[in-house]
Amino acid sequence: MLMVLLASVYLNGVNIDGLRSQTFEKCRSVKIDDRGDVRLDCPAYQVESQPTPAGAPPPPLATAGLATSITKHYWLVTEQNDGAAAQYDVDVFVNSKWVRKVKSGDGQMVLEITKYLQPGANKVLFAATKHLEAGRKSTAAGSYVKFIVGEGEAGGNNVMIDNPLIEMKRSAAETDNLNEEFTIQGR
Repeated sequence: MLMVLLASVYLNGVNIDGLRSQTFEKCRSVKIDDRGDVRLDCPAYQVESQPTPAGAPPPPLATAGLATSITKHYWLVTEQNDGAAAQYDVDVFVNSKWVRKVKSGDGQMVLEITKYLQPGANKVLFAATKHLEAGRKSTAAGSYVKFIVGEGEAGGNNVMIDNPLIEMKRSAAETDNLNEEFTIQGR
């Protein structure tokens, strides 16, 4: 049997376990108790918890000057030029959560990934696996699969990416399995 003890983080006595990507620079003390809980004594910051009705999820934390939710929309878009010849399958992870596998030769994909992000720094990992079991179909750099992540809006059947943040491309000219990690700021 595996037993996992989870520690919590408290800011001025209030549990802030759901808070991510924040820096507290004006703290009087930081203590780790015998349970492993981290207790931050930071009089310059104020955080309030609100009671939650039974069965309701906890509300987002409200802190002075700290973003608590994403206001932009983030999209993952694929583009392929003879992608089947590139022979790459790519697993996409956001903040260590598997989002989707894109197989070589799949059609264009447009996927909103906002729900996987949090305010502040976020990690996006592309794990590309080259499949040469049946031999190489091409060695041309022009046969590729490309991934774009960016901020944008949807209207009707269209998505317009206003602010591209990541571009990752794998081509038939490559033969290695590759992992590429990027950091984007959720706003």
